[in-house]
Amino acid sequence: MAIRIVIADDHGLMRAGLRALLNAEEGLAVLAEARDSVEVLDESVRLQPDVVLMDISMPGAGGIETTRKLKERVPSARVLILTIHEDKALLREAIQAGADGYILKRAVESELLTAIHAVMRGELYVHPAMTRALLTEQTAKQPAAAGLVEPLTHRELEVLRLIVKGCTNRQMADRLNLSVRTVESHRANLMDKLGLRTRVDLVRWATENGL
Repeated sequence: MAIRIVIADDHGLMRAGLRALLNAEEGLAVLAEARDSVEVLDESVRLQPDVVLMDISMPGAGGIETTRKLKERVPSARVLILTIHEDKALLREAIQAGADGYILKRAVESELLTAIHAVMRGELYVHPAMTRALLTEQTAKQPAAAGLVEPLTHRELEVLRLIVKGCTNRQMADRLNLSVRTVESHRANLMDKLGLRTRVDLVRWATENGL
């Protein structure tokens, strides 16, 4: 069954380009386009899409507040933020609003397709440029964040950072020279220590704490 998509962007050329790209890809189908926050909420409630591509700077409530409302009205929909803004604060705000992904408009076509499939698998997708910025960020809040992760071992932190990068258990095992079972054990320990239940929860926690 095709992944059903709604495109929300106030620029007609952007919507047309995205529609052409996605409809040309096997397994994807664009259901509708929306120009503002009201339209995307109405269309999403009516059509119940799998994925909503959401521009942050739309007219009306804006992409982040619209994401929060959409998640309340259509909980099953994945929201993939598509934006020009390489802003860590906006990324955190979008994730806190319930966004399942954050990708830059300068991304190549294959990255957008990868992001769509990642959020459909229940993963939190963050554009690689933004992930690197978060992982290397040095801010005044760093001591507080460090306190939050103090119970985690060095190996658990390595696993957490690879999870943030979107690595599978097999990829993590290969990079760390561990067995898949050992990686799974470290991930389970992370979830237990932090009181979390899924990979998405882990990525959100790491993002919110500057890791």
